[in-house]
Order: sequence, then C-alpha cells, then structure tokens
Amino acid sequence: MTHPGAAPADPLPPHPPRIGVFVCRCGGNISDVVDVERVAAEAARMPGVVLAAAYPFVCSDPGQALIEEKIRGLALERVVVAACSPTLHQTTFRRTIDRAGLNQYLFEHVNVREQVSWVVEDEEAATRKASRLVRAAAARAAHLVPLDKRRIPIQPSALVIGGGVAGLVAARDLARRGMKVTLVENRPFLGGRMAQLHTLFPTGDNARDLLAALIQETVREPRVRILTGAHVIGTEGVVGDFRTRLRLEPRGVDEHLTYPGNAIAACPEETINEFDFALSRRKAIYHAYPGCYPPMPAIDWRSCTRCGKCLAAVGGKGIDLKSEPREIELHTGVIVLATGYDPYEPLYGEYGYGIFPQVLTLQQLIRLLDPEGPSGGHLAGNGKGPGRVAFIHCVGARQVDGVNVPGPDGKVKEYCARTCCTGALHAALELKARYPEARITSFYQDIRTYGRFHEEYYERAAEKGVLFVKYDPKHPPRVERDSRDQSPLVVRAKDMLTGGLELEAPADLVVLATGVVPHDISELISMYRCAVGYDSFLLEVHPKLRPVELAVSGVFLAGCCQGPMDITEACAAASAAASKAAAMIAQGRVEMDPFVSRVDESLCTGCQTCLTVCPYEAVTRDQARRVSRVSEALCTGCGTCVASCPSNAIQQFGFTDAQVISEVDTLLAPEPAPEPVPA
Repeated sequence: MTHPGAAPADPLPPHPPRIGVFVCRCGGNISDVVDVERVAAEAARMPGVVLAAAYPFVCSDPGQALIEEKIRGLALERVVVAACSPTLHQTTFRRTIDRAGLNQYLFEHVNVREQVSWVVEDEEAATRKASRLVRAAAARAAHLVPLDKRRIPIQPSALVIGGGVAGLVAARDLARRGMKVTLVENRPFLGGRMAQLHTLFPTGDNARDLLAALIQETVREPRVRILTGAHVIGTEGVVGDFRTRLRLEPRGVDEHLTYPGNAIAACPEETINEFDFALSRRKAIYHAYPGCYPPMPAIDWRSCTRCGKCLAAVGGKGIDLKSEPREIELHTGVIVLATGYDPYEPLYGEYGYGIFPQVLTLQQLIRLLDPEGPSGGHLAGNGKGPGRVAFIHCVGARQVDGVNVPGPDGKVKEYCARTCCTGALHAALELKARYPEARITSFYQDIRTYGRFHEEYYERAAEKGVLFVKYDPKHPPRVERDSRDQSPLVVRAKDMLTGGLELEAPADLVVLATGVVPHDISELISMYRCAVGYDSFLLEVHPKLRPVELAVSGVFLAGCCQGPMDITEACAAASAAASKAAAMIAQGRVEMDPFVSRVDESLCTGCQTCLTVCPYEAVTRDQARRVSRVSEALCTGCGTCVASCPSNAIQQFGFTDAQVISEVDTLLAPEPAPEPVPA
C-alpha cells in the first residue's frame, strides 16, 4: 500500500489546500432547524475555504454533479460535506470526488442531521453547534493526505456455519455461482428447525418434503463439502484468508452398516428425544427423523455406554465404538453465519408450564400434530381430541419488564418474535380441521400476522369460531387448576376489548405460543468479534444499506441468527448473503479502507505496550530491530495502539495527531465574531 503526499504526521503545508464546503438542507430535515446559509457563511471564513454553499439535497444526482463540477472548475483539493449520517452517504460522496479525479480520502463528512437538527430543538443552539462542527471539519480537512485502499488477495472458497434451511440455501447458491463451499453443522444431521415442522404457512406444504428437496439440491452440488458433528473451536486471519479450526465429532457409523434398524433395536440406552421437544425418548444410536440426511444413523456419545450390543447386532461391521474426535483447519475467503435460533423455553411454573401436563408449547403441539410425531398425529387416545383449547400468545416475547420473570439469561424478552402469531393461528386452524367440535380461545396482546397472506389466517380462524381475547401485557393471563372440574385447567384474563372484564376459559389443553431466542453462539461471537443487538441477536452493519453484513469484513449473516424470521425471509436473507459473499470472492481481492496504524521506528522504544492492548493481534515485535510492526491485513484501525503508545511512535492514517488536534482546537476555540453589517 502506498500513501502519496505528505506523511500522516506532517504539519499544515505553507499554502493551505483549496477546500470546498457543501451544506445539505436535506429537504428541511436540517434546514428547518439549522440556518444552513449562516453555517456556510461562517465556514467560508476558514483558512483555505474557497467555496461554501448550501444545497437542497447534496446526495442527489444533481448534488453530486455540483460537487464534481466545483472540484474541476475551482481546482478544489479537499471537500467537506455537512449532511446526514456518514453511515448512509459517506461512500456516496467518496465515489463522487473520486469520479472528479480527486483522491477519495481527501473528504470529510459532518453529521448535522442526527447529531444536530434531530436532537437540538433550539434553532440558535443548533445553528451554532452545526457551524462549530463544520468549521472543525474544515480545519481537519486541511491536514488530510491522499491514501490508497488496502488490497488483500482472497481465497476462492467460503465457509457456511449452520446446516439449517438458511445455511443450506447459502451453500447451494454459493456453489451455483462457482464457489467452493464447506458447510459445517454441529449436529449429526442437517435440516435445523425446519425438520421439526409438519406443514408450512401460508402454503400448507409438507415441511420435510421441501427440506428434503433442498438438501438434495445442496449435496448434489460438486463444489459443496458437508461436515456434520463439526464444532468451530478457533479462528485466525482476516477477510480473504480466514483460517478456521474445527473439531469433528465421530459419527461412530460408516457406509458399511447394512442393517441400521437392528443396531437401533439392540441398543439398551435411551435418552430424551430433543427432536420431539422431550415428548418422546430415543436410543443412543438413532436417526433424528424419517428421511434425515445423512441417511445413516449417528451415535450420541453422551448417552452411549459403548456396551457393544449394537455392533454385535450387525455382525461387527459398520460401527466403530473406539473412534475419537479429530481436528482440521480450513482456509476460506469469506464466512457465512447461519446458526439459527432456539424456541424460548418457558420457566418452570410460567403459565403452569412444567406443573400441569396439559400445558404445552406451540412447538410441542406441532410435533404432536405431525403424523410422524411421537403420538402419530393424535392428541388423545379416544380419537376425539381436546374439547377446549386455550392459546396464549407472546410467551417469551413482548414481555413487560417488572411484570414478567426474566429468562435464564436474566433478560426479559421485549422484542416481538414475529412468527408465533401466525404459527399459533396455523395450528388453531389445523386443530379445527381435525377436531371441528373443539372450542378454541386465543389470548393475545396484538395479532401481528407478518407476511403476505398471513392475515388470512386470522380472518379464517375468526370465521371458524376461534374466540379472541385481548389481554393487558401488564396483567398477563393466569393458568390455574379448575376447581369446578369442568376441565383440568382454567385460564383467567381481563379482556381489554370489554373494558377489562375478567373472563374465564376452561381448557383441556393450554398451548403457549413461545417466541424465539438466538442459538447460543457466544464462542463464535467472541471469535469473530460480532456486534450483538439489544435482543442478543447478531447485529448487521445497516438494516437497509448492508442488511446481511457484520462489521467484521468478510463475515455475512443468513437467517434467524440476526433476528426472528419465517422460512421465506430466512431463505431470502441466505440468498442475499451468498450473493454478497460470492461478489467479494469473484473480485479476486478485497479492498479495505486504509485507516491502519504505522510505527515510526525512529521513535519506537520497544516497550511492547502496543502488543498488550491490540485486540486483533495485529501488532508484532521485530526481535532483530527491537521495534513493533503493524500488520496491515489484521489491523482494523481501532486506534487503541495509537492512544496507548507512551513514546508517540504510532500514528494512524486518517487520524493523525495533526488532523485530530486541529479539529479539537477549532471545536474549543471562541466562536467567530459576526460579520459587520454593510452601511
């Protein structure tokens, strides 16, 4: 990487560069509060500023054309734009001045919308604040130097972490774009949560039939390598060259196993079947579900006692009870996280869960309604089914702090889970179809049926006789034993639509429509330094401009790891992540901003303080020269080493001492005197 022009620490040159300042009115978003003409006029009095003007929309095509015209016509050497957040349009303006023939890093962006007009009500105070920020930016711009992007070669392969529907779609789409893909899943079987569903809304299609087709499309791609029982235990490197260490748990079964049913039948060990949400039990050697992939069974080593009875039942071939985990390392250019979600697990006693056997979660009800589920699709042995059913919405979602008990992680789930309303209505309609005489009551805060055709479920449920009771979230329903013995249980709640009248609904079955929580990926969050939102899901860079990217370059998001989604949304997000990842790989190299640190060896004393504070291990020690070195590939430009260096030997491109000090000095300086009024 070359850095033409003055060194980052150089003082202001004898002749200040020609600076142009453009203040955006933002259609009134800024100019309704800030006197933009005054801001421009005061900026025009700064040294080196040869142009300061206000414009309705600087980010528009005509606004960008104006900047290009002024750069060429006035020979501008630096550009300052005062507008909205740099998150939205900093890249836009950099490209604009690049098209005009000016180095794109000779640009300074000032946020006078989110940081001024949207938060300061007083017009005079807002104008003074905006003017001070713009003048400080102009002072800083005078010290900017041309910089070049870092260009890092990229490995032409991708790693997809997670074998659910989002991971499968991402892997398939990447492979179809000509990329080599390694898909890793920590469970022994692919499919994720979709495999636990029976039918899908809004089409009513069989979930596992669609899943099986998707799995076959993915595994038939010759560029896709699938590793099940794979756990990420470490990672190094940066975008373009991620080195990921995996621990592969042995399956214990190979292709030589000819009669897996005999091995399963012979196994004496049983454990809770997590696939059925603890409604059934399975053997220590098992298939997760009918038609699962890989098709051969797996051994649950936590339950297996290695007694050897399964091995004897198949003639001593195809099962290895002595196999041990092994580790491998993968080199990939990009990573797609598709780690999925977990259903919220109600606390013991929450709405009677764990106390009354008639209280189930929606996920458990779905498994019971599945013809291939633990009860063969029947809810009662007499075939009549439950007479009265109560659904309670927003269990573990949209909870009110101080009213609901925090979950195991100590947090109250205040966010909407988005899919549980439609899921509950879908299940209620299926109950009515199978058991027309069933009387169903739905207790809800608000019916939120996201998605196309989802509202029809609400309308159809009402037509079928489902009774809807709107409860106050500050006073959620109570599930108690029915003392009158009309039904095993009774649900009591205040109906907000009748002014708070308390209603009672006898229930043979209570279904808790639970929300979703992110799958526990705390180790991955630490490894990849992922940003996490208030809801504990992974946080994208920007919901509109970069919706499937993490702040860590080269790491993308797919599906429910970034928030509650239905299957359609998860697949769309996965395809978007695959598209972004494939585009990055296709470039052959990665371009990154040049804001990295640099060590002045003549000032470095070799104290090694910078080595101890760098969170990215980008600083190393040159033992021969006894000085520190910064790896441009690993450095993210956080500036920690710059701030901690006691000998001032480290400077950061784009944030040199001269640039920062000039900006601070202007911020702290007295306000300029008003211009004299002409006589």
